[in-house]
Amino acid sequence: MNARTTQTVVHFPSAFSLPGFDTPQPPGDYLVDHDEEVVDGNSRIAWRRVAAFIHLPAIASRASTRHLVPLDPAFLDAALAQDRTGS
Repeated sequence: MNARTTQTVVHFPSAFSLPGFDTPQPPGDYLVDHDEEVVDGNSRIAWRRVAAFIHLPAIASRASTRHLVPLDPAFLDAALAQDRTGS
């Protein structure tokens, strides 16, 4: 099975919370790892996201300890959309 991990940066202009987080996280830029596996197809290569992890705390934080927290990509997408609309 072919797999890959891609890393992106997401920006939250205001504090946010995701299921499984003990406390809201401050605004800022956060690294997110997306684990994907190849989907077998006849003519094209496609990738399916199977897991996501967010790096805590935010990139700009000077904390000496960092954590990699698993999360549901759908919850991350919903939190980003909610942050954009200000709801």
